[in-house]
Amino acid sequence: MTEPRYLSIDTNGVEAEQGAPAPDRLVSGAPAFRTWNVEDTGDGLYAGIWEATPGKWRIAYDEWEFCHILSGVSVIAEEGGAARTVKAGDSFVLRPGFKGTWEVVETTRKEYVIRL
Repeated sequence: MTEPRYLSIDTNGVEAEQGAPAPDRLVSGAPAFRTWNVEDTGDGLYAGIWEATPGKWRIAYDEWEFCHILSGVSVIAEEGGAARTVKAGDSFVLRPGFKGTWEVVETTRKEYVIRL
């Protein structure tokens, strides 16, 4: 039987991966991550839900990522550029080469699609 072609971004039955920023990237706080990877094609395409508790860390993207904020408030600051506050309902793309910081002000949950 082939896999269905429709996939809900639903965390029921998906075990969350636990994580945190690498110690050398941590700027402040003690943020903790939970990731529910609903789609993993095996060839560098991922989709699911990510959640982080308050804190700030440095980010550097090699991948392309679409994000849609479901809840919470974060500030994403691009190195040498603007800081942007994102909240529920906001959608954006982080392109390869993006460097800066991600600060979770209020526990933030987002839907994501990543392409390596």
